Amino acid sequence: MMNRRAFVAGVALMVAAPPGAVAQPADQVYRIGFLRFGPPPPTWIDALRQGLRELGLVEGQKISIEYGVARSLAQLPEIAEELVRRKVDVVVASGTPSVLPAKNATSTIPVVFVASMDPIATGVVPSLARPGANVTGVTSMYTEAIGKRLQLLAEFLPKLSRIAVLVRDHPDQAQRLREAELAARALGIQLQALRVRDPRDFEGAFNTARGASAVLQLDDALFTANRTLIAELALKNRLPTMVGHRELVEAGGLLAYGADYEYLYRRAAMFVDKILKGAKPADLPIEQPTKFELVINVKTAKALGLTVPSSLLLRADQVIE
Repeated sequence: MMNRRAFVAGVALMVAAPPGAVAQPADQVYRIGFLRFGPPPPTWIDALRQGLRELGLVEGQKISIEYGVARSLAQLPEIAEELVRRKVDVVVASGTPSVLPAKNATSTIPVVFVASMDPIATGVVPSLARPGANVTGVTSMYTEAIGKRLQLLAEFLPKLSRIAVLVRDHPDQAQRLREAELAARALGIQLQALRVRDPRDFEGAFNTARGASAVLQLDDALFTANRTLIAELALKNRLPTMVGHRELVEAGGLLAYGADYEYLYRRAAMFVDKILKGAKPADLPIEQPTKFELVINVKTAKALGLTVPSSLLLRADQVIE
């Protein structure tokens, strides 16, 4: 059994009871379980709080959120089961690796996932429009994202001919790796897969990638949790990186293109609100991202001896100096 005191990380979030709820005591406190591998960037939690506040779900009133943050991917099922034993009212499953453990831990407690990749391919739901059962949420899936990232990287590096793809070695990443292979082939770029299971594999993976011109990092909570280490290894090996969201570039990555994750977490708050008001997860269609951003770290570019093309600077949503 895991250390109980280590189970809950950070301060609790609070949200209000659903307005007009039937037969709910005035002092009802709803409990939200937050499940994730590795601590999320603070801006994501802030965005969740903001989304809750915008719905009138004010911290300090009517709900608390208990954080179940796994130190390893293998811990996720155990922590999901612990949240269920604590009888939380909703589980927020953050990131792809946490979703199946949350679903497998309970068939009755609603699960709202956020920033998960393809929930159909990973066996979470049968349909985006009709998720069924007790699981729904906000996916970060964008069919053309990988191809767009490779196009942007090729624009940044016109002589790009070989790229390494950093991918977590797990079956749920197979489809994304195939998408990368197809996109690379269409651009005439050779692809080398760097499969890793945990942070101990990172250094060896980057050493293997030294013959590549750049690294494309597929989205995964494992990489978000270790974003600073990955950025340091990329810089050490003189490898430009293309990643999936802003926080990875803020940690030292070169380029990011993908969904606005802060927006996804604000939208997740809406799902929590509806469920606490009585909606069934099976009746709430899964949302796909509608806001995307291009972020460039000019400081990292300079450290790599690269000049950012003006065409990219003009299109960037954020430039980190």
